[in-house]
Amino acid sequence: MAGMASKLMHAVQYVRYGGGASGLQHAEVPIPTPKKGEVLLKLEAASINPLDWKIQKGVARPFLPKKFPHIPVTDVAGEVVKVGEGVQKFKPGDKVVAYLTAAIGGGLAEYATANENMTVARPPEVSAAEAAGLPIAGVTAHQCLTKAARLKLDGSGQPKNILITAASGGVGQYAVQLAKLGNAHVTATCGARNVEFVKSLGADEVLDYKTPEGAALKSPSGRKYDAVVHCTTSTGVPWSTFEPNLSSNGKVIAITPGPSAFLTFALKKLSFSKKQLVPLFADVKAENLEYLVKLVKEGKLKTVIDSTHPLSKAEDAWAKSIDGHATGKVIVEA
Repeated sequence: MAGMASKLMHAVQYVRYGGGASGLQHAEVPIPTPKKGEVLLKLEAASINPLDWKIQKGVARPFLPKKFPHIPVTDVAGEVVKVGEGVQKFKPGDKVVAYLTAAIGGGLAEYATANENMTVARPPEVSAAEAAGLPIAGVTAHQCLTKAARLKLDGSGQPKNILITAASGGVGQYAVQLAKLGNAHVTATCGARNVEFVKSLGADEVLDYKTPEGAALKSPSGRKYDAVVHCTTSTGVPWSTFEPNLSSNGKVIAITPGPSAFLTFALKKLSFSKKQLVPLFADVKAENLEYLVKLVKEGKLKTVIDSTHPLSKAEDAWAKSIDGHATGKVIVEA
């Protein structure tokens, strides 16, 4: 592997904020060198998350990205080809899945460096594409249910009634499956074309969000929700729609909170209301990722893949994610 840093790789990057899919540029750039505690991966698959193109739009300006040009995407799977100083857990030839952090990114390329502590082993039963879907979307679903909703995924806790909005999307599809592992009764919302698909994931009740019942989020069996995993844009559903559908201690867990969500969060805290809106930003941890990979290996969880695109057509994958109607994960294969 000597002299690898002098070699070039194909990458997809952007040089300024904005521009959507047409703002992406194909480039030949040097293969990165792993620093202390890092591994160099030959990428096999990367998964696009809404956060990736929101950063391009400027949602975290001027903090993210760290610099231009920026190679986006954080969720990747591949093979270790080189290890940096001090790396203990991995060696060249190991198949892995990794989270690259939003500040640095690097996933839309042939190679990327990952922190050893954000990399986990990928068994042969789990494909690169299945694994690449897990870091942000899978861990977000996991943390919504275990940390915020306090659901025990081994099914040992009290049964809960859970509503999952946008259940056919990246986070939603994982949330439905994980909630069922936790023995919850799951009500889900999605578009009409995905109702049967969401039922196939295990949802007990599925609402078409465009019908009056779906817009009102009412459980067909009259249940009140102990938790709502709210995967649609928070500005779309006012608190007044959630409130009558919640149990006495019900929580709405917003994964894409807008300004109104934070205002509601503050007001509910100030009024000591038992019904709460909780903004949640996933903190991707290796142990969560390891747990999810194990579930996929055991056949208890699956990554539903909307579409796969070659790196040479990464802009098509970017546009598909921005469109907002993907069923499951959008994958780019290197």
